[in-house]
Amino acid sequence: MSGENVQEPIDLTSPESCAAGQQVYDRIESGRCQDVQAELDAALGITTEQN
Repeated sequence: MSGENVQEPIDLTSPESCAAGQQVYDRIESGRCQDVQAELDAALGITTEQN
């Protein structure tokens, strides 16, 4: 594990994260969301290394 890039966990309960998640949810409900995971990752700033 030494030498790995360790990132802080993302607080999914923060007001900013909740608002970002709500926007993606609204897109899901309206049928405009094509890739839920990709949109949530982008909205919350989750990188490939964090998945």
